[in-house]
Amino acid sequence: MDMLHTVLRRQANGGSIEQSQPDLIIPTGRRKGQNPSISSIYRALAEHAKREAYPEAVEQAHADFAALNSERFPGPAPKQRP
Repeated sequence: MDMLHTVLRRQANGGSIEQSQPDLIIPTGRRKGQNPSISSIYRALAEHAKREAYPEAVEQAHADFAALNSERFPGPAPKQRP
């Protein structure tokens, strides 16, 4: 999230994504220590905009996912033998 906030802050001050990209470093994972691609930054910004525009939908999706993974829905029902 720090990378996203950095990009958003720089955009608010008139900077571009292309200008910000060389300064961003991926903190974890397979590409740790590398710069994110421009397309990855745009995807993160699009996802952020979606979360900002529809916060209730995002919360509901998280709640639905948690319910699916809870004890209420333990998994597929065993097959019935004829």
